[in-house]
Amino acid sequence: MRYTFSFIALILLIAMSSCRKDFETIPNFGSLHFSKDTVYLDTVFSTIGSSTYNLKVYNKSSKAISIPSIELANGTSSNYRLNVDGIPGKQFQDIDILANDSLYVFIETTVDASNITNPLYTDKIVFDTGVNAQEVTLVTLVQDATFLYPGRNANTLEIDSLVIGGNKFSQGRFLNDSELIFTNQKPYVVYGYIGVPKNKTLQIDAGAKIHFHQNSGLIVDSKASLKINGTLTEPVIIEGDRLEPNFSEVPGQWGAIWLRAGSTDNQIDYTTIKNGTIGILVDSIGSPTLPTLSIKNSQIYNQSSFGILGRETHIKGENLVIGNTGQISLAATIGGKYHFTHCTFANYWTGSFRDDPAVLVTNYFNYTNSNNQEITETRDLVTADFINCIIDGNNNIELIFDKADGSQFNYSVKNSMLRFNDVNNNFTAIAELDFEDQNHYQNNILNGTPNFKNPFLNDFFIGSDNSGVGKAALNAAQSIPLDLLGKDRTSSPDMGAYQHGTWLND
Repeated sequence: MRYTFSFIALILLIAMSSCRKDFETIPNFGSLHFSKDTVYLDTVFSTIGSSTYNLKVYNKSSKAISIPSIELANGTSSNYRLNVDGIPGKQFQDIDILANDSLYVFIETTVDASNITNPLYTDKIVFDTGVNAQEVTLVTLVQDATFLYPGRNANTLEIDSLVIGGNKFSQGRFLNDSELIFTNQKPYVVYGYIGVPKNKTLQIDAGAKIHFHQNSGLIVDSKASLKINGTLTEPVIIEGDRLEPNFSEVPGQWGAIWLRAGSTDNQIDYTTIKNGTIGILVDSIGSPTLPTLSIKNSQIYNQSSFGILGRETHIKGENLVIGNTGQISLAATIGGKYHFTHCTFANYWTGSFRDDPAVLVTNYFNYTNSNNQEITETRDLVTADFINCIIDGNNNIELIFDKADGSQFNYSVKNSMLRFNDVNNNFTAIAELDFEDQNHYQNNILNGTPNFKNPFLNDFFIGSDNSGVGKAALNAAQSIPLDLLGKDRTSSPDMGAYQHGTWLND
């Protein structure tokens, strides 16, 4: 035991001695070196704090030096905050740096857009004064935004919950009538889950940007609708609220868009949905004639679970790209109606092991009953049609039709390019995956060359070496005459959402 006490005493002695200033310094002589001459804190939303950025300050001389002052040029009124060698503040005196050593300066900011005239907010860190003064510039772009928060109980201070269809979301609320049109005037930043009430429609205008915070999302209730009206020149962007470049392609930053059972006539056009958990969850058929979701000219990618998860629903997709996801790009499950024309489903996920295909179609679901028995129930797959599509990815098997007996199972794949390389012959006995069956498969290309521009970065624009160039069905193409980028496809249509081009000079 006495050895333990001796060891602890030694550690304490070392720690105490390391805190003593037992070295001599000379005054700073204006020869500091910096890891950056300008620190860009990227874009922040008004009143929301930035991430922490760092600046390294080097003393490359053979003498220990003392810097008389380090301060922000705007003084204590600056919207920037500093931390110098572990000490927070905006002004510092007599900061020492050993010979050939360095120190860290950490920088944060919170800016209220209403208090500044220029959205490009700047300041400087000034090291020393007079002839020895050196400066590092700080730059931040501040965006004003419309913030949507859940309410809070005035007495208990408990944040309101959104209860919808028997599901309780710990933070959230329904939108009121004055909030049911999202314009493109300011970005929207959403905290918690926002709901579209029954018999109401949320309209999102062209050019709008919606940023969801962690554990946030959008829920469209029964008998409610969502209309996203993006255009080719003014698409709608839906993503997380972290604007730093390091977060631009990070999945799982927010929850999902959930079109609940009974929601109807949901329409999405020219929209990019990225970096969530489930891009769109679509439940049940809300109308006997109209699709529950009609989605066109849109992209969904970097979802940590699913791009689109449909459950006994009706989805129509045109010029749709669903890219990299942690599980399945398109899961059309528990039967329903599905029609996809000129769509690209391509999953090149590298964030973790992926055992699922890019596209899965089923007509059943499993559950455990009160007697702990595993029960399988089926629903009619009225139709699942894929025309002029690309289904591809970095797995050998990227398309699965999984049928359970007891309900209809109608499907058709025409003029499409499919990744299905059954190297171990695991699927030879499955009738739904017999690509020679002319009743269900016609004019398809198996294991062709996709020639995507950069599939790992969700860029699925195709080049001239794509095997599906000029191989799409003309009649279906003429009903969708322009590709996702507005390029004409009425004469020699290519499979997928894009007509081919070149990017050699990009």
